[in-house]
Amino acid sequence: MQIKVVHTTRFSYEGGAMASFNEARLTPQTANGQIAVHTRLDVHPTPWTWSYRDYWGTQVTAFEVLDPHDSMTVIATATVHTENHHNPAPRLSWSDLAAEDIRDRFTELLHIRDRVRPPADLAARYAEIGTSSPDPDSAARAICSLIHDEVEYVVGSTDVQGRAADSWEARAGVCQDMAHLVIGGLRQLGIPARYVSGYLHPQSDPTIGETVKGESHAWVEWWDGGWRGWDPTNDHEPADRHIVVATGRNYADVRPLSGIFTGAGTSSMVVDVQVTRLG
Repeated sequence: MQIKVVHTTRFSYEGGAMASFNEARLTPQTANGQIAVHTRLDVHPTPWTWSYRDYWGTQVTAFEVLDPHDSMTVIATATVHTENHHNPAPRLSWSDLAAEDIRDRFTELLHIRDRVRPPADLAARYAEIGTSSPDPDSAARAICSLIHDEVEYVVGSTDVQGRAADSWEARAGVCQDMAHLVIGGLRQLGIPARYVSGYLHPQSDPTIGETVKGESHAWVEWWDGGWRGWDPTNDHEPADRHIVVATGRNYADVRPLSGIFTGAGTSSMVVDVQVTRLG
């Protein structure tokens, strides 16, 4: 498919901001299964900007608005060519993943932080999956299915600062929470895992030329001699409706927009994502 995404974020500052300093992770990657044909980031008021790739390989646009302003609008526009691609056959065994070079190389993607740490009852179920699975790939898929089956997708049930354990206790969350729950399980079993953020066209068979309301989406990848992806929210492989923007240890590494401002007491934010299949 060829998909156009327009991601608009509007900030309003009560009392006005004297200056704001921000980072945007809104540029889709050119990677396995997708090519970023065109990308553009527009900010109003006009800022001073520079771009770089962060530690995880994500394209970051940093920008500063140094004049007083009551509002700020960030519009990220991208056209991405995507292809269906299927994960290859499992490559690594449990003993392969236990090798010192693998554990050293992926230390940061094996560390279980509080954000993704499973509670005791879920950790016990993960341990059972690890014991009964013939290889890491089978265990990873079983973990994804477990979370998909037992955690209900409920918009507004959590916030971006939430912990995986809270979502499990409530048996409710959104794609971010499901990704965090899966990542905690994979890492518990010694499988390097990372958080993936991007977009998912909401229609299973999008109509060419029709613009629909979309939103940011999250899924996971684990290391199996190469990165293998899975969308636990929908319990299937990422396909040509998925667009990768950023990867990291958890949501904190991939936030679409982050920053600070001075001068205003409070701020509010409104986000709108429009997705169009072009071909």
